[in-house]
Amino acid sequence: MTTPTATDLQAQIKRLNSKAGQLKMDLHDLAEGLPTDYDRLIEAATTTYEIYHQIHQLKQQLKQLEALA
Repeated sequence: MTTPTATDLQAQIKRLNSKAGQLKMDLHDLAEGLPTDYDRLIEAATTTYEIYHQIHQLKQQLKQLEALA
């Protein structure tokens, strides 16, 4: 496995930001419709959290990589 480059990390972050934006809107729509579909709330929130956590980790990796350059 190779170490990702700054360009690789930026591309991943960009893709995940797009997904995260959609998930955030979906979560917002779901919350506005409560109590309808309340059973989907945990899954939607968990998925949204995981994407934002992954973005945070990638940004930290990118920051570390740029500090070494």
